[in-house]
Amino acid sequence: MHIPDGYLGPQTYGSLWAVMIPVWSWASRQLRRTLAARQVPFLAIGAAFSFVVMMFNIPAPGGTTGHAVGATLVAIVLGPWAAMITTSIALIVQALLFGDGGITAIGANCFNMAVLMPLSGYAIYRLCSWRAFRNGKRRIWAAGLAGYLSLNLAALSTAIELGVQPGLAHRLDGTPLTALTR
Repeated sequence: MHIPDGYLGPQTYGSLWAVMIPVWSWASRQLRRTLAARQVPFLAIGAAFSFVVMMFNIPAPGGTTGHAVGATLVAIVLGPWAAMITTSIALIVQALLFGDGGITAIGANCFNMAVLMPLSGYAIYRLCSWRAFRNGKRRIWAAGLAGYLSLNLAALSTAIELGVQPGLAHRLDGTPLTALTR
């Protein structure tokens, strides 16, 4: 699901960088306000968990990959703001150190996997586990369903972003600027 460099045109990756900068600022303020000092080690564990599960990539057609993310689980355990920060950290480290996802596409990858996934997964989990017993099986099923649906929502968002590129990013003569149509 990581979008590599060259797959998004400047209009898309620039817009998503512009969206993500205030989102990161807002999430960090919310996290500072709501996170207790005793939960900070769990934040580090959440980032490490996201990082590790994202390293198991399954190649997908077109040069991208599919993989688990862990953002929904972190959102369920620590809250969606913590999941946004931990997943973003994992994505940025992977892009900078391992080339997994592009540097220009960090905004898009973080939008898909660190914003859409934890927010939608957390909302789905809360909806499906409403009035469930604290240790009930319904909470486990709700977490699984939330993880599955939020992963597919992030993949759909990635597909839409990649699908609109030939129409958005092209030279004046109509030649595409993205690697998708080369």
